[in-house]
Amino acid sequence: MQTLVTRPAPDFTAQAVLPDNTFGEVTLSGLRSKYVVLFFWPLDFTFVCPTEILAFDHHLAEFHERGAEVVGVSVDSPYTHLAWKNTPVEHGGIGSVRFPVVSDLDKSISRAYGILHEESVALRGLFLIDPHGVVRHALVNDLPLGRSVAEALRTLDALQFVDTHGEVCPANWQKGDAALAPTPEGIARYLAEYVRVGA
Repeated sequence: MQTLVTRPAPDFTAQAVLPDNTFGEVTLSGLRSKYVVLFFWPLDFTFVCPTEILAFDHHLAEFHERGAEVVGVSVDSPYTHLAWKNTPVEHGGIGSVRFPVVSDLDKSISRAYGILHEESVALRGLFLIDPHGVVRHALVNDLPLGRSVAEALRTLDALQFVDTHGEVCPANWQKGDAALAPTPEGIARYLAEYVRVGA
């Protein structure tokens, strides 16, 4: 599978259920100038999926504080999306999630992002797209493996730090941690100060 990282994100215009539960269109390039967290799940009314969708919704304000929009996609129809949103959480639904839920009924979006599994459903793909429309991070999980929203936020923080400061983020970097200049001197200085020998 050829990675999309460093390449323009495949654009799309698709039907979606919007945050107010109306039907509308979402165009990815219409979100240009913002960071976009684009994530896919296999199917509505399944098991791991609502846990992830609700986790993204619970942290939506944190993404918005970072100037990022969250967009979810699966191969279901907009009508199935709306039925799932209208199903109470305590009955396995996703309730009134506050980001667009895109319909990829013809599977063209999942195919373009390289995550269409056996021409059937999307794998659990997550893509961070920068304000220029370039994919900067991609994560793809197998169907039974849920993703970490905390890690998505951490990676977004790292990406924004790099874009703002030009330094690079070392392993396990968290917002507020030291970064390093991408030079031999920069890595030597960082290792000498922050990494214990034998650790």
